[in-house]
Amino acid sequence: MKAVIIGGGIIGLSSAFYLSEAGWEVEVIEAADFTDNCSYGNLGMIVPSHFVPLAAPGIVAQGIRWMFNSSSPFYIRPALDPKLINWGLKFLRSANAKQANAAARPLLELNLFSKSLYEELATKMNLGLGKKGILMYFKTEAVAEEEHHLAEKARAMGLDVVYLNKQEVLHLEPEQQPDVLGAVHYRCDAHLHPNSLMREMINVLKQKGVRLSPEMPLQKIVRNQDQISEIIAGGETIKADLFVMASGSWLPETMKQAGITIPLMPGKGYSFTGNERGPALNIPAILCEARVAITPMAGGLRFGGTMELSGFQHKVNMNRVRGIVESVPRYFPAMKLEMPQEQEVWYGFRPCSPDGLPYIGYAKNCRNLLVAGGHAMMGLSLGPATGKLIAELAQSQSTSVDIKAFDPNRFS
Repeated sequence: MKAVIIGGGIIGLSSAFYLSEAGWEVEVIEAADFTDNCSYGNLGMIVPSHFVPLAAPGIVAQGIRWMFNSSSPFYIRPALDPKLINWGLKFLRSANAKQANAAARPLLELNLFSKSLYEELATKMNLGLGKKGILMYFKTEAVAEEEHHLAEKARAMGLDVVYLNKQEVLHLEPEQQPDVLGAVHYRCDAHLHPNSLMREMINVLKQKGVRLSPEMPLQKIVRNQDQISEIIAGGETIKADLFVMASGSWLPETMKQAGITIPLMPGKGYSFTGNERGPALNIPAILCEARVAITPMAGGLRFGGTMELSGFQHKVNMNRVRGIVESVPRYFPAMKLEMPQEQEVWYGFRPCSPDGLPYIGYAKNCRNLLVAGGHAMMGLSLGPATGKLIAELAQSQSTSVDIKAFDPNRFS
């Protein structure tokens, strides 16, 4: 039995890994060269703490305020784009407390499952896995109250979480001396080095005999009634028993070739890595008000943030990068962070579904097409879990976690 996976990011590679483990012949086709996708430039965070979906209560009002600030963490480019309008209406309907509460447990279980799989993978691969948790820093009373409420909810759901005052924060980061009111320490979280993860995964897949086919953009999907008979990619015709669509932010375009509509928008994010010259940072950090993340990585620090819903815009907006840079010393005065050059800034397109939940499962009316996408900022965190679930579905097995909330047909 042969499976073809469209997309060579962490979701596609994880699907290939677990399908291969299950005995499938696997080929991964990638439009680029397996070295240029969101799986490389992210912050490497594994986040059971992130059980609140992107479409959260209050995000619409906050987003409107941010839209008028050129260096803010969030931006939507106004455009008469039917796809953006359609996505936006679905997002508005999803951004409420009822749906966010319903999504919390499925997202948490998926993240916890993925973390356990990462711990297994780390026994076979050098991932740079660290389990120090993540510190969510806050500087204002309003955000302190929000984070305290969220921490209580996380604790009630069984997560290892502690609320820290300023003195307790200083004890954990004595060299940095953060200028904050306090923090929430999600000790349940972890982090790794994305570049090491991708390099190791590619090497292991090659050893397993998985065929990795770069520079193979999907050109056509040939359907025979309720199944795909073959695809054409990079000028080659490829037949298989199973097809897995893991094409990231290009998911709507690739699914359309199969005659299926799926709502998703690319959310552009930025990151850059520097050898910070000041005191060491011990624990990965999220600066709550600024929506900036920092991860110690490979002897330096990786900084990331912003969300631009502006289509596939390939220009680096240095005002957004400046917003990241200028926010950091407000939390860490000792951190000497310089504005990076434009060529030092990485950007990628996060695949965002309207309700903030991923798509995992069989596509409607196409019995040999599995969908694995829409993970937004949690693609790396949820990669192994998604790949394992794809393999279980392919084998007609019961899934390790309940996936009803991630039905790829929920908007059809």
